[in-house]
Amino acid sequence: MARFSLAELLAARDRTDVDLWGRTINPQFSRVLRTIGFDREWSRAEGAYLWDSHGEKYLDMLGGFGMFNVGRNNRRVRAALVEALELDLPGSVQLGASPLPPLLAQELLRRTPERLERVLFTSSGTEAVEAALKLGRAATGRGRVVSTQEGFHGLTLGSLSANGDGEVTERFGPLLAGFEQVPFGDLDALERSLRTEDVALFLVEPVQGKGVNLPPPGYLRGAQELCRRYGTLFCVDEVQTGLGRTGKLFAFEHWDLEPDLVPIAKSLSGGYVPVGALLMSRAVHEAVFDSMEHAFSHGSTFAPNELAMAAGLATLHELDEQRLVERSARLGEQLLALTRPLVERFDVVHDVRGLGLLWAIEFGEPPSGQRSYRLVDRAQPGLFAQLVIGPLFKEHRILSQVAGHKIPVLKGIPPLMLSEDDVEWFAGALDETIAKAQRLPRALVRFALTEARIG
Repeated sequence: MARFSLAELLAARDRTDVDLWGRTINPQFSRVLRTIGFDREWSRAEGAYLWDSHGEKYLDMLGGFGMFNVGRNNRRVRAALVEALELDLPGSVQLGASPLPPLLAQELLRRTPERLERVLFTSSGTEAVEAALKLGRAATGRGRVVSTQEGFHGLTLGSLSANGDGEVTERFGPLLAGFEQVPFGDLDALERSLRTEDVALFLVEPVQGKGVNLPPPGYLRGAQELCRRYGTLFCVDEVQTGLGRTGKLFAFEHWDLEPDLVPIAKSLSGGYVPVGALLMSRAVHEAVFDSMEHAFSHGSTFAPNELAMAAGLATLHELDEQRLVERSARLGEQLLALTRPLVERFDVVHDVRGLGLLWAIEFGEPPSGQRSYRLVDRAQPGLFAQLVIGPLFKEHRILSQVAGHKIPVLKGIPPLMLSEDDVEWFAGALDETIAKAQRLPRALVRFALTEARIG
C-alpha cells in the first residue's frame, strides 16, 4: 500500500497556492490578493510571525481574524492533540458520554460567573450564535431578537439576520423575520424595543469587533438591567472578544456583567481545530432540554469531538500558564500609548482606540479638506485605510487588515504573545506609513483607484 505523505503532496504542487486557490476555491479572492500585493507564498508560521517562501519574516497583526490568541502553531497545544490521537479515545460515541467534552465544559464554567452553568459545543462562532438564537426563542416562548447597528455575529442566515451592517446583508435577503437593530450605545432605543415584552434576547458584542467600537460608560450594565426588567435574555457575543483578547478572559468582566447566554469560538482551540461553544444559564438550558424526549433539542455531529476538546483544554492551560490574558492587557496599554499620539501628529488620523489587544485606528478627511483625500474617498469610502495596510505589508512586512468594506479603520487583533519589541515595530512602521500616505502622491492615488475598481 502506498504511503500517504502531506510533505510529498505539498512538494509536488505545480502551481502557486494563490493559483490553486483561484482555480478550485475562489477566483475573486485570488484576484484581490494579486491586486493589493498580498499574493505571498507562505512557508511556515510560529507565534506572532509568518515566513514567506523567500525566508522573509512578517509580523502578524491579523492573527487569522483573531483565532491565534496563544500563537500560531503553539507547540504545547499541538502536543495535546498528538496525545489525544495516541490515546485512541472513544470520541463521539453519540449515544454515550465521551470523556473530554465535560472536562472542557467544567474548565470553561469554572472561569465564568455562577449564572452560567451549562455548555453546548459547536464547530464555529456563527453556530454558537445560531444556538443562542434558537435556544433563546424556545426558552422564552418569544419570537423577536434585538441586536445593534454595526454589529457582526456571523454569516449563516440566523446570524446574518442579526448583523447590523448592510454591506454583508443586502445581497442575501429576505432575512429572517423578527430581527431588529438598535444603535449601539443607545439605552433609550433599546428600552423602546424591549418594553413590548416580546423580545427573546438582546444580542450584543461587548466591543463591536468590526470597527472596534467601545461601549459608552454604563451602556452594557444598563442593557443588562433592561433585559432583566422586561424578561429578555441578555446574550453577550464573545466570539472575537473572548479568551483574553481584551485583557480579561472574557470582555464582559470589564463591566461585571452576568449574561444569560455567551457564544464563544475562534481561539478556543488555539487555531488548530474548528470549535465553538454556547455558555448559558441553567434556566435557559432547562427550559429547552426539559425532558428525556427533548434531550436532543440541539446539537451538532462533530461539535464535541475529542480533538477540539483536547485543543480547548490545552488552550485554557496555555492562557493560564503563560499569563497571556495579563500580557494582552499590558501590551494593549503599550500599543495605545505609542499610537494615540498619531491623532495629534496627523490630520488624517481621527481616532485611536482599543481594549487589550483589540485595537483600531480610524482615518478621516483632514480639516484642511485635502483634495486628493476627497478624490480617493469618493472612489470608495474608507479607501485611505487600504493605502496604509498595503505599504505596511510590502515595506515593513506587517500583515494587517481594514476593519471592513467602506470602513476607514485599520484593525489589529494579533496573537497575545506579541512582544514589546513587536509593538514598537508596528507603531514605528505605522507612523512612517501614515506620514507617506497622508501626502497622497500620484502613484498612491492611482493605486487607490485600482483598489476601488475591485471593491
